[in-house]
Amino acid sequence: MARKKDPTLDLRTYLAKARGGTTTEHRKKQVIFSQGSRADAVFYLEKGKVKLTVLSARGKEAVVAILGSGDFFGEGSLAGQPLRMATATAITDCSVLRVQRETMIRMLHNEPALSELFMTYLLSRNVRIEEDLVDQLFNSSEKRLARILLLLTRFGKDGQHETVVPKISQETLAEMVGTTRSRVSFFMNKFRKLGFVHYNGGLQVHSSLLSVVLHD
Repeated sequence: MARKKDPTLDLRTYLAKARGGTTTEHRKKQVIFSQGSRADAVFYLEKGKVKLTVLSARGKEAVVAILGSGDFFGEGSLAGQPLRMATATAITDCSVLRVQRETMIRMLHNEPALSELFMTYLLSRNVRIEEDLVDQLFNSSEKRLARILLLLTRFGKDGQHETVVPKISQETLAEMVGTTRSRVSFFMNKFRKLGFVHYNGGLQVHSSLLSVVLHD
């Protein structure tokens, strides 16, 4: 049986050809780009995790996405977005490939295979956004927290499941869930007592946590 081709590796191969593309290292908590800054490039996360946050006019910050290796961000620049709508910050030490907007557009035009892979990625991202919206509208905060923890381990992605969640504060989890830190603390203790998570050199999330998400 033929081994399934890893699209992430294909993307890295194509993006490595990008003239003007540069890989930079970012330390934990380092800002990669800020909300309101010029949107002139696309970023590809080679290693690590990044969070996207939005700051309201009243100064309230919300986490809108947590990204892992193999994810793009800043792709709004390809659609003519002049300024960044969010701030991208490293949650862990990261390696990030930056590709100029014009270079990425040229590659998408000239490399049909890359264009197909990028379109597949965008469609998957769109599905994820729809799932997030449904989750926020209809699920309890307990279910939302369980789903976010599973997403942080890349649960359900072939060959990418990570049992240990990168260090992330309960305040950040609360922002993502849309609840208070005390509620997150309550549910985390509950998950630990039920054996869904445990702390051993970091937060470890078991696939059995899925039962919380699926439970009616």
